[in-house]
Amino acid sequence: MLLRWCAMVCLVLACGGCAGLPKDVDRPPSTAFDASSAPTALSALVAERRQAAGGKSPSGFLLLSGPQEAYGSRLALVQAAQKTLDLQYYAIHADASSARLLRGVVEAARRGVRVRILLDDFHSTGRNALVMRMAFEPGIEMRMFNPVAGTRASALGRLWGSVTDFSRVQQRMHNKLFLADSVMGVTGGRNLGDAYFGQGQAENFVDLDVLAVGPIVGEMARSFDSYWNNPRAYPVQSLITEEELARIRSQALPSESDGAPAKGAPSPSAHADLAWNEEPMDLRSAEFAWAPAVMLVDKPAKIALDGEDAPVPTEGAAPADTVVDGLLNLMDRTRKDLLIISPYFVPGEDMKKAFADARARGVRVRVLTNSLASNDAPIAHVGYARHREDLLAMGVELYELRSEQAGLRSAFGSSGGGGSVGASRSMLHSKVMVMDGRLVAVGSMNLDLRSQLQNTEIALLIRSRALAAEAAQQIEAAMREASWHLQRTDSGALVWRAPEGSGLADAYTDPDASLGLRLLLRLLGPLAPDHLL
Repeated sequence: MLLRWCAMVCLVLACGGCAGLPKDVDRPPSTAFDASSAPTALSALVAERRQAAGGKSPSGFLLLSGPQEAYGSRLALVQAAQKTLDLQYYAIHADASSARLLRGVVEAARRGVRVRILLDDFHSTGRNALVMRMAFEPGIEMRMFNPVAGTRASALGRLWGSVTDFSRVQQRMHNKLFLADSVMGVTGGRNLGDAYFGQGQAENFVDLDVLAVGPIVGEMARSFDSYWNNPRAYPVQSLITEEELARIRSQALPSESDGAPAKGAPSPSAHADLAWNEEPMDLRSAEFAWAPAVMLVDKPAKIALDGEDAPVPTEGAAPADTVVDGLLNLMDRTRKDLLIISPYFVPGEDMKKAFADARARGVRVRVLTNSLASNDAPIAHVGYARHREDLLAMGVELYELRSEQAGLRSAFGSSGGGGSVGASRSMLHSKVMVMDGRLVAVGSMNLDLRSQLQNTEIALLIRSRALAAEAAQQIEAAMREASWHLQRTDSGALVWRAPEGSGLADAYTDPDASLGLRLLLRLLGPLAPDHLL
């Protein structure tokens, strides 16, 4: 992410300043629906499913590993909601899969469902800014978290405001929630967009969510409220007008749908092969694991207000009680086995100490992360690569997802909107931990300094041997069949062992990545500190 700014800084130095954020913004407070105050169809369904399963715990969970389940669950929640829909995301891309979901959200608002959408503002430029049109639909409120000052017509146009307020703009709301009637909800790694639901034309993310039902969803809804009512959340109407959005639409999409429903009429799908979009999950047949769980969530105050004195984060100086800190504390209690998926894996000193302490206790530690070729932001790979040999030396087992050939044009990454080389390029995006075969954590966090120090995150920690076994089976299969196993030769050199059954030869440099990309990152690596990757 850092180099996305650095690559263009010479251009913005010639630009003039831009308007700052609006002052004295009216933010009418609101709170989540209290599921205990009135019965809904979803609350009745949860009670019925729990009774049928003989669930001893009041909350239930279903892992959503595939695109169909991930998309169908959200569509089912949209269609079944009777009271409220609360959506909180880091990114919503204006494309075909989002368009189908957002049309359903508009239809829900028209039948009387109260809709609140809270979106981080980092990616809301150009085409993606058109999602903000949802704020002008009757019955829908939409707020942008930690806005970036400046025009939204293009990313370059807002760059000056970002550079002049660099520290604040680097801090983002990374949480993901999709909640219906405060009794059913989805959280995990996915944003909303084609690449997160297997529909990207050039690249798709390998991701994992969890569908939660019962009282735990009320806690998730209260966390939504804490962000929604925070001074960092700006109503869309305070940031942009309908007329400005219309101008952006005419520039970005002169002859096609924009992925957000036009006022008064739904937008047609941009892809003809999204027929599965029309199939919501059958919630009545879903097999939930009923288990104790807790929610880990960062406080909105982890992100500093504009104008506040926000210290630049450094390694080893993480705020207390963050999601990542909570996971590090759980690592300290692991006794036998620790399985981790972290797409962006840049361990600080306290993380490395947690791994070293676990290994000293005899814990087997396995980590699956992106390879250089599969990383959608390859510059982040630099931070991971710095620590690979230290991790291997302490006995951590490292696996890197295999992907298509990556070249120079992928060096600065993408945000899930397509355009990278390689047909159907796979990129790891799941964020999961399995501890001792009995605890599983699924959320929005990475094990990197950005998640620990700057971004806000959310996760569910579930005590269920059944779910832990299911997650572990998926992770181990990916490690075995779809990943390079990084090891050291007898001479100490790095070697990437080919995936089982792939027929590929072992590699002695980052596999599937061009020489040009490897050289560029080696050149730029010293300029990119870990906490900004």
